[in-house]
Amino acid sequence: MRRHELSDEEWRIIDPLLPRNSRGVARVDDRRVINGILWRFRTGSSWRDVPERYGPRTTL
Repeated sequence: MRRHELSDEEWRIIDPLLPRNSRGVARVDDRRVINGILWRFRTGSSWRDVPERYGPRTTL
């Protein structure tokens, strides 16, 4: 686990709250996306500066 990312315990709390039966485009890795969003808000940087490991900024 990296700084600014969800711990396994935090993820266990959030995971059941996410939608499971979505239509349309297949869902990407929810944990990666949420970690990217959290990274952006916790660091205060712009969306363009979010590291590539979290996926494209248009997905976040």
